[in-house]
Amino acid sequence: MASRDTVRAALKVARPSTARSSAVWHCGSRSRERLSAPAPARPVANVPKIAAYALYGGRSSKEGIGASLFPMPEFKTSDAYQPTGDQPDAIATLADGLRAGDRYQTLLGATGTGKTATMAWTIEQVGKPALVIAHNKTLAAQLCNEFREFFPGNAVEYFVSYYDYYQPEAYVPQADLYIEKDSSQNDDIARLRLAATSALFTRRDVVVVASVSCIYGLGSPEEWRERVLILTVGEEHDRDLALRKLIDSQYVRNDSVLGRGRFRVKGDVVEVQPANSETAYRISFFGDEVEQISHFDPLTGEIYAHLDNVAIWPATEYVTSKPTIERAVDEIRHELVQQVKHFEAEGRMLEAHRIRQRTEYDLEMLQELGFCNGIENYSRILEGRGPGTHPFTLLDYFPQDFAIFVDESHQTVPQLGGMYEGDRSRKQTLVDFGFRLPSALDNRPLRFDEFLEKAPQLVFGSATPGPFELRHSTRIAEQLIRPTGIVDPEVELRATKNQIDDLLNEVRRREEAGERVLVTTLTKKMAEDLTDYLLESGVKARYLHSEVDTLERIQIIRELRLGEYDVLVGVNLLREGLDLPEVSLVAVLDADKEGFLRGKTALIQTIGRAARNVNGKVLLYADKLTEAIKGALDETNRRRAKQLAYNEEHGITPESIQKGVSDIAEFLSLESPTVPGRRRRDGKKVEGMSTEELERLVITLEEEMFTAAEELRFEYAAKLRDEIKDLRRELLAASEGLVAKQAG
Repeated sequence: MASRDTVRAALKVARPSTARSSAVWHCGSRSRERLSAPAPARPVANVPKIAAYALYGGRSSKEGIGASLFPMPEFKTSDAYQPTGDQPDAIATLADGLRAGDRYQTLLGATGTGKTATMAWTIEQVGKPALVIAHNKTLAAQLCNEFREFFPGNAVEYFVSYYDYYQPEAYVPQADLYIEKDSSQNDDIARLRLAATSALFTRRDVVVVASVSCIYGLGSPEEWRERVLILTVGEEHDRDLALRKLIDSQYVRNDSVLGRGRFRVKGDVVEVQPANSETAYRISFFGDEVEQISHFDPLTGEIYAHLDNVAIWPATEYVTSKPTIERAVDEIRHELVQQVKHFEAEGRMLEAHRIRQRTEYDLEMLQELGFCNGIENYSRILEGRGPGTHPFTLLDYFPQDFAIFVDESHQTVPQLGGMYEGDRSRKQTLVDFGFRLPSALDNRPLRFDEFLEKAPQLVFGSATPGPFELRHSTRIAEQLIRPTGIVDPEVELRATKNQIDDLLNEVRRREEAGERVLVTTLTKKMAEDLTDYLLESGVKARYLHSEVDTLERIQIIRELRLGEYDVLVGVNLLREGLDLPEVSLVAVLDADKEGFLRGKTALIQTIGRAARNVNGKVLLYADKLTEAIKGALDETNRRRAKQLAYNEEHGITPESIQKGVSDIAEFLSLESPTVPGRRRRDGKKVEGMSTEELERLVITLEEEMFTAAEELRFEYAAKLRDEIKDLRRELLAASEGLVAKQAG
């Protein structure tokens, strides 16, 4: 059995490890083994070694090599998938480049050619931890699902902003208007973020799928690593010190209800639910000796396994020790004095009073609780960084030899480059008018040059790479062949006159065929109005834009694939990366209105959404042939010609992509209690039912409605209620018809 000293030494030298026996814990997932005796950890020969981390995570010296405490699994993709088409050549090119140390490479892959699969196989070949960056949360969720299918035995984590709603702190001098920071945090996404950082400290076979949130500030990896609580059966550990360490790591004691980031104490038994887990641990003490550690379900009490040891990570990414806070308070107070003197020297007494009042309040909170609202604004001082230096980010939690894959790089690279300037402008105003100290300017996202300094190797992936990627890449792997043989969709230009009525007719045809439709508009208002019109016309439609919550976006796209809706209307989110094989028609309204949303790149990406279905077709409603439309048509026709030649050479008959409907909620643990879902029977089937069959159907739906209401699924219950009303009307009409027939 590994001793506590051995575990602690490994944490200081190498990546921290949980030393857990059989139960996988890093995602809060359940052990597949029930109450089985865990095998003792022993050194294993010929296992991958983990590079020792320097302080602050992920920046080790070349000679600092230490063995991992336990053998780590290598990357292994599922046997259900095999490279085809021009994927093997692309994989070989990218893998060779990564091994050779090439800094920049590009995967130029058409829509539907399997770029995600190519990335996965490349990661498997090079065996490096990987960060995959997507430009929005919806695409990141889809990618995370796909990578989980490719790497069932490895750690695939999801790291995006945990805010469902975020209004940053700001000041508008012209109106003397101060806008206080307001946000709504999603606890499930916060848990997944913590699971990602935990996995990076405990194993090497990690793929983290992230949004641009990965370049924003996190707490110090050193502080985070030092706050891990490690308990081992049979070893002495002061129980009171363990409880104090949990409180210092932002855990909350609640002896009534156990939840994420909470613990409770009953005599010699401590139960704690890690902030990154849906399950909990019960630690039984005998005096100060750890007698037993059990992994259990906090809801049902079911025990999954008895463990030799466990590691409990901090409940928040921002953790600070008492000595650090004491040092920081002195530095913050010194900076406050300097800033007050500066304002008073300029005769700005209001600003001097404002900054003194606000900062003194924060200092009191830090001294009493170790935390304050807006603590991130003091991150430079808390972390001991110099003025102008960048904060720690997710990139600092990776080892030195990791690789970054930038998905849809033509969108993501400009996004990475633009984050810093907007943040700087807003914070400078807050500093100038006494709302924040100057050190708050260093709580910021990375500048693009800083991001590149931290990124050892980059692989850009896109169907339309941007100028930065093409200019800097030493290797460009082209992947234009779809293994399914599907050809790029036909593109038809139609006049904008009566475009909505024409679109409605096309939608009706797709409804009859059981296929789906995407419609892109120019504005959010147009998307909402068009959706209302389609609903009034009897079409099952939804809209999708940036104001829709993250998890709701994911659910809407999933429901589209499942057939809950037939039409999805959007603005800009229906472009890059969405994998929707059921979509056979993409309609672009006002395609000749040139600009960002109707440029060549945007049109090529939008056309690609119909390239996963053999019946794929694109309608561009336009009154003139713009340069953007012409460029998009030329590129689409070039790719069509190449795919047709490949199909003819290999005798391939195109087939629509067959893909299961995965759900990000499966690993978010957000599944609602399941009521058997019934897709509403279409009119033809209902018309063919007898009166007795309709009555049975009504009774079944009523039971389903009551069950849904009991489980607080009121929207679903309301849909069932409306369906029952329609069926009752049909029953009444059928009964009246029967009476009339008998009377006649």
